[in-house]
Amino acid sequence: MQKTTCELCPRKCYRSESNPGFCGAKEWAQVALSLLHFWEEPPISGTKGSGTVFFSGCNLRCVYCQNHLISVPKKNKNATIKTFSQEIKPADLSQIFFDLAAQGAHNINLVTPTPHIHQIRQALIIAKQAGLTLPVIYNSSAYENVAALRSLDGLIDVYLPDLKYINEAVAINYSQAPGYWPTASRAVLEMARQVNAITNKSFILDEQGLLKKGLLIRHLILPGLRKDSMLILDWIANNLPKDTPVSLLAQYFPTHQAHLYQQINRKITAFEYNSIIEHFFSCGLTTGYMQKREAAQHNYVPDFSSQ
Repeated sequence: MQKTTCELCPRKCYRSESNPGFCGAKEWAQVALSLLHFWEEPPISGTKGSGTVFFSGCNLRCVYCQNHLISVPKKNKNATIKTFSQEIKPADLSQIFFDLAAQGAHNINLVTPTPHIHQIRQALIIAKQAGLTLPVIYNSSAYENVAALRSLDGLIDVYLPDLKYINEAVAINYSQAPGYWPTASRAVLEMARQVNAITNKSFILDEQGLLKKGLLIRHLILPGLRKDSMLILDWIANNLPKDTPVSLLAQYFPTHQAHLYQQINRKITAFEYNSIIEHFFSCGLTTGYMQKREAAQHNYVPDFSSQ
């Protein structure tokens, strides 16, 4: 890989094979795990599971990351990037899509795809030309440049962004993500444009009740940030159709480095959870998925170390 400035996200790293940049991405996509996943929202997991591809590396550094085994590049004694993953060329990645389809997957679910947009684009073109018809879901943190997303226009059926922060200081403190809100809010609007979720119905379900096309916004509720969550819901209500599906995630639990941050070194309270749900309805949103607080446990995190 020649040295080049990466334009996929606001970091604009100067990347090369010996210096992959902040996210740790290399020349080919790095896949940590692919499987049928049953713990997504009901219209995504359905009864047979979502064909999920977990990519290694991430352009955020969330101190509470539940997937930190694969999201944070590790360094061995020789200072080379090492993660639970293998590098996959586009043709091989497209074959993974077909393997998941053969297992009965309802869709292809790309998790943390941002560092690998170029390779994913090539793989999707190969797969669709070879007859892949399953809906493709783009499951990201929304910390990505609009121009990068536009390169995927027409290849993605469902956008599934996790809209994390509205406060700049919080985004920097917990995820080392300067400019998160202006970047992510623009990205979500671009996602909505691509799947006609602004002027038309924001989502389309098939006859089985599975998400076929559209936008579904996730928001992970963090301890002590109840009002920030409400402001994010207000923005969604004011900038997108009121029927835009919003998934409020209550699965947060202290993991990775969260114990170093007193405010988030606990699970969310019933008061935080209930007040945010109440605000969801009061701001006019009509379509939501409310995760039970019992989901805040390690059982819901895939075992990457065994792969």
